[in-house]
Amino acid sequence: MTQPASPDFRHKTPSDLRAVLDANAQLETKWKDLTSLGRNEWICWITSAKKQETRDKRLGRLQEEVLDGKRRPCCWPGCPHRRESAQKYFDR
Repeated sequence: MTQPASPDFRHKTPSDLRAVLDANAQLETKWKDLTSLGRNEWICWITSAKKQETRDKRLGRLQEEVLDGKRRPCCWPGCPHRRESAQKYFDR
């Protein structure tokens, strides 16, 4: 069962995403309009990529999809860091 959202699991915005947001005012505006949980889902989705190539593709997709109005990454089961059953795998 998913635990209620808590600020304790929120991810910091990585520098590569921060650079993309800083370079595109329209994207930054849409990003700020997302809920903090929605932003966290995007960040977790990007940072969970094991290869840089995948991460780069996800950054590109984030830009397109957020500008198109998507609020969360498609086909992403959600940040595992907020699931009680996964907490043992992550530092708190």
